[in-house]
Amino acid sequence: MIIHVVSPGETLLGIARTYNVVPQNFLADNGLNLNSKALIGQALVIQQPELSHIVRSGDTLLSIAQEYGVEVITLLRNNYFLKGEFSIAPGQTIVIRYAGENRSKTFMTNGYAYPFIPPALLAEQLPYMSYITPFTYGLRENGSIYKLENDEWMINRAASLNVKSLMHLSTLTESGTFSNERANLLFTNPALQSTLISEIIANMQNKGYSGLDIDFEFIYPEDKFDYVIFLQNVYRAINPLGYPLFSALAPKTSDQQRGTLYEGHDYYAIAASVDKVLLMTYEWGYTYSAPMAVAPIRSVEQVIRYGLTRIPPEKILMGIPTYGYDWLLPYERGVTRATSLSPVECIRIAERYNAQINFDETAQTPWFRYTDENGRLHEVWFEDARSINAKLRLAANYDLAGLGYWNLNREFPQNLVVLNSGYYIESV
Repeated sequence: MIIHVVSPGETLLGIARTYNVVPQNFLADNGLNLNSKALIGQALVIQQPELSHIVRSGDTLLSIAQEYGVEVITLLRNNYFLKGEFSIAPGQTIVIRYAGENRSKTFMTNGYAYPFIPPALLAEQLPYMSYITPFTYGLRENGSIYKLENDEWMINRAASLNVKSLMHLSTLTESGTFSNERANLLFTNPALQSTLISEIIANMQNKGYSGLDIDFEFIYPEDKFDYVIFLQNVYRAINPLGYPLFSALAPKTSDQQRGTLYEGHDYYAIAASVDKVLLMTYEWGYTYSAPMAVAPIRSVEQVIRYGLTRIPPEKILMGIPTYGYDWLLPYERGVTRATSLSPVECIRIAERYNAQINFDETAQTPWFRYTDENGRLHEVWFEDARSINAKLRLAANYDLAGLGYWNLNREFPQNLVVLNSGYYIESV
């Protein structure tokens, strides 16, 4: 894989010709189309095939896979333009193997998604996932779960590609807000815990979930040990049934870190009580912050380095954002509210306003500015192939178990193409 940064005067089709790659495949890998244009500073993923197959009449993905001794899932991963679908047409170029493939690390991957994700968008990302996690089930005061509607289609679609699904439990209430009071009520009442655990198991069995992911954030500091006991109780109930337990951790850098997000999470105790943890290494740049990278590489590494003092690497999934933010300038603290966008949407905005893409070497993150139709200045920070490549290398260098993507509702082909180019994806 090559990451090409566009220079003045270059065009997308000219770049494709330079590297001798099929335009259809090249554009799909980068979330572009024939109407897109190259932007100065834009990062483009280039994959040069070593072995390809031209589809003949009567070919299927299965027959091609059998002909070359590979798995169908490999063909889906190597050909993003297929969008996770099995239909092919004569004359299409199917890549069997890319030049320079050298995968030495395997990652478990988990992608979070809201049930309103377009089915086509979920389909194109499923081949790269070990798990998907529909977001989210919540808590009622009587200990029953506040059910997530319309998640069955996601579970079934994932199962068609042998991708497993995790049930996600948070402190969401019937009103649509998250409640640390509801969590406290649960932690201090064994009867409510018993009711909740029974309902969790019944729901996983009825809907076909393969495990559970618990994500309680902003819990009271005085509840941190009760939270651990709750996780242990859940683990004891679901582990004998073959269900793994995951849990999310706030991005801490020390035991003494202050703040309502951090103080309720004891890294060592939580990790010791579950099978896997997700380090939520994103949201430094967020809706109400000043313009900055969502996941600056140095900040991400600080969290990982601290995490490894408390948690074995084989238990850790590193969080990866699949989005960016657009801030209106000048930034006013407490007033400015950034808009969340997918990386593909960010590039479209840059294209619309003919913006030049910059790259912050310290944060390892791209950004740009533009002036809209009303003369207002904006600043956009997002993710691209370079920033994702840096994060994957970080996870590999620290030998972490895998990656957790927040979230799959954001279109970002480069992310998965870069992943597939250098790493194996674990089947669970």
